[in-house]
Amino acid sequence: MTTTQTELRLAKRMSRLGTETAFEVLVRARALERQGRNIIHLEIGEPDMDTPANVVEAGIDALRKGFTHYGPAAGLLELREAIAAEVGSSRGIKVGPDEVVIVPGGKPIIFFTMLALVEEGDEVIYPNPGFPIYESMINFLSAKAVPIPLREERDFRLDVDELKSLITDRTKLIILNSPQNPTGGIITKKDVEGIAAAIGDRDIMVLSDEIYSRLLFEGEPYSIASVDGFKDRTIILTGFSKTYSMTGWRLGYGVMRPDLAAQFARLATNSTSCTATFTQMAGIEAVRGDQSEPEKMRQEFHRRRDVFVDGLNQIKGFSCKLPKGAFYTFPNTKQTGWPSKKLADALLDDVGVAALSGTAFGAYGEGYLRFSIANSIENLERALGRIEQWTKKNL
Repeated sequence: MTTTQTELRLAKRMSRLGTETAFEVLVRARALERQGRNIIHLEIGEPDMDTPANVVEAGIDALRKGFTHYGPAAGLLELREAIAAEVGSSRGIKVGPDEVVIVPGGKPIIFFTMLALVEEGDEVIYPNPGFPIYESMINFLSAKAVPIPLREERDFRLDVDELKSLITDRTKLIILNSPQNPTGGIITKKDVEGIAAAIGDRDIMVLSDEIYSRLLFEGEPYSIASVDGFKDRTIILTGFSKTYSMTGWRLGYGVMRPDLAAQFARLATNSTSCTATFTQMAGIEAVRGDQSEPEKMRQEFHRRRDVFVDGLNQIKGFSCKLPKGAFYTFPNTKQTGWPSKKLADALLDDVGVAALSGTAFGAYGEGYLRFSIANSIENLERALGRIEQWTKKNL
């Protein structure tokens, strides 16, 4: 007997689905390592520190106590209460546990927001360069992706007047991200207030991606949810991956009005069922426990930022603004004369430094590279040496 393989006939929507290039570059880098190459990983956006010991122990204790079964779709009540208290305190707003939805990582909140609110043909304004999943999800749902450029001359802050000009009667959602991936730029309190004024009383929701809000080097974080009249029009996205070095735990959450939270819980029921319960128990300890380790991480990233940006600015063809948050640098490489993707590939193939092309974050990223500084000072300095070595041979 013989079998015939049938043609794979994907739904048309799959052609509109993007990707996250960091994971693709990581695969390439790992393949080079298997060939015996030494690679310095500055491509992947995750802290290189261990999860704080008290959080790990809470997770282990939860496993031993039997937290290995299904939980509520919206998340365990105790964790939602802890998050509601923390978000309410840090943003100066009143938040109840019925306004919190726990999900496995931050991305489901992006996906659920789009699925719940955005119709085909609606317009969604999003930062560019920006986290690539924003644009991917907009396109996947056949909505119209409307980029708001983040320009170097403004320290990668969005232009409020330009944002105002992009808002139309079809605008359904505006996405904000501060501190920002990939640029490390921030949205100031003045900017937030200007954005709120630009939206006015229009029926527009805001997805405020605040996943890096605890990794701020300058100023204080300010959420649009804190602006009078905007709490009910804002979905706060954040989580545990960056602040507590818990990327593999898959633990994130959204904060939103209760009626919308109920719809997100329905989406969770239909997709993930629930978030792992022992992971959530670790999350309770993360929120309520000792915060000294996250602060040490922030200080270490601050130190690394200063070292790496100073080094980049001494390399021919590179110039780099000082990022104000997160753990990325976004140097301008236009003076090298090399397109971003070609340059990133060359640095990986020729000298073993894994970075991302600015175009992995949108069209306005051309002429830039993104380096993650989630690596040791020693490795960052080695990477600088290799990049300088490459420029001396190729520029």
